[in-house]
Amino acid sequence: MKIEIKNVWKKIGKTEVLKDINLEFNGGKIYGLKGKNGSGKTMLMKMILGFVSPSSGSIKIEGKVLGKDISMPLGIIIENPGFLPEYSGYYNLHLFALIQNKIKKEEIREAMRIVGLDPDSKKHVGKYSLGMRQRLGIAQAIMEDPDILLLDEPLNGLDNEGVEEIRKVLLSLKEKGKLIILASHSKEDIQILCDTVFRMDHGKIIATETN
Repeated sequence: MKIEIKNVWKKIGKTEVLKDINLEFNGGKIYGLKGKNGSGKTMLMKMILGFVSPSSGSIKIEGKVLGKDISMPLGIIIENPGFLPEYSGYYNLHLFALIQNKIKKEEIREAMRIVGLDPDSKKHVGKYSLGMRQRLGIAQAIMEDPDILLLDEPLNGLDNEGVEEIRKVLLSLKEKGKLIILASHSKEDIQILCDTVFRMDHGKIIATETN
């Protein structure tokens, strides 16, 4: 699996949000996006997701244009993932799974077990801690076995034990050939997890770091 971003610019009004972005992402690796708020990380992730179109340039997956020739086969976790608070974790994931109707109950249950949640728990998500919500978000991202994972602050809110567990999950997915892109403010997470880190500022890639 390969994502190619070539000469991508994004202009909103008179403001250039992204400026001549040229990046390549390959399967079996974890990539980090690093930068202050407003650096362009979120806009770049939205473009990779196909939520926003570039003003110019192209984003291709396996040589096919995103949004035209192909829709993105990915799992997503955004910061503070939103779930229906009056239902259990399992039932929330079941509702998400119905959208594509590609997986069965056991795949949902297994995804929850992988991230350390009990699929049989009747506890409503509204009573979950932030860390439990984050685990549920990761379970949602991986349950349909996507080729690409796009993760925004995936370890936010987890205790030390939870951080270690989820790091192991992400590294195991990397070993299976998944392409993982994550944005994180944690220098430790970036250093431990990422093969390559792209540092952004004012809509540009200003540095590339290899761990």
